[in-house]
Amino acid sequence: MGFATVRTFIDSLIQRPHKPSGCFAAYSLALACVGVAFFLRLFLGVLDHEASPFTTFYPAILFAALWGGSRAGIFAIVGSGIFAWWAFMDPRFTFVAPLTFGRQLALVIFAISSLLIVVGADYCRRLAQSLRDAEELRDLAVKELSHRLKNKVATIQSIIAFQLRGNEASRDSILQRLGALSSTDTLIEAAQGQGAFLRDIVTVELAPYDVSRVTMSGEQVFLAPKFALVFGLLIHELATNAAKYGALSVHSGQVSIQWTLVETNLAIEWRETGRPIVAAPSHAGFGTRLLSRALGQFGGSAELNFDPSGLICTMNVSIPADSLPSTRSAVSLQMLQRA
Repeated sequence: MGFATVRTFIDSLIQRPHKPSGCFAAYSLALACVGVAFFLRLFLGVLDHEASPFTTFYPAILFAALWGGSRAGIFAIVGSGIFAWWAFMDPRFTFVAPLTFGRQLALVIFAISSLLIVVGADYCRRLAQSLRDAEELRDLAVKELSHRLKNKVATIQSIIAFQLRGNEASRDSILQRLGALSSTDTLIEAAQGQGAFLRDIVTVELAPYDVSRVTMSGEQVFLAPKFALVFGLLIHELATNAAKYGALSVHSGQVSIQWTLVETNLAIEWRETGRPIVAAPSHAGFGTRLLSRALGQFGGSAELNFDPSGLICTMNVSIPADSLPSTRSAVSLQMLQRA
């Protein structure tokens, strides 16, 4: 537990904003670290008269190098060596008397060890900065691609609206599906292009309807972008069908959505009640064909059951192992709502 705590602290330390190497603030911070180490060594000397002169100065050099860079780390080495030599090496409180060979060797070992600490800390600083730069570049690329995609979707919607101005039913149906894709894309963008939570997708697609008549339950599952887009379309088709002909078309209707994840197998059940179905439709429309074929490309399946009490749709698909249940809150939806 102690080692894990220290490792977590060091990780958080090197990820914080650093002082520019060589600036006044970096040197001041290094001097403060050395000062704290000096007083800690004085206190340690009271407890153990034979303690090493350099014991408390190693952490000071590490912190100075992590926060202030290599120059501040070297400054801390010099300061630590002077203080340790003057106050904690015999003869004490003087630089005049010659040092024994053992004390000279101790100073050399201290200098070499401290330099290795500074080199390692500087590497961590550079690596952390490189990772931050890569993260910022990735975020910028995701935002730029999302912006271009939204512009293309808007252009496509304009073309469709113009070309099908005489066929309002087809026009509205296509525009709504494009809107569903755009909503899911927005969720994916909020998650930095990594995907979207299944609960967020369901929430967004059912937001235009009376949410008091919709119940959902299931683990928090994070879907990769390609799965998120497909499920966004599927939930949209089911919601649209329910609003036109199913449970959401009457005041007494209810919709229940449940999903479970067993290892990598995701199973979703969409169940409508309160709107009796007389018979299955005589022909398969676009929505029905989409439900039947969309998951086939991933080795999954969707089955429609026109039960007398209401439509039941069951979907099964194997998703990547990294789309596991998460205890995190649905950050992507929160970001979307704040945008």
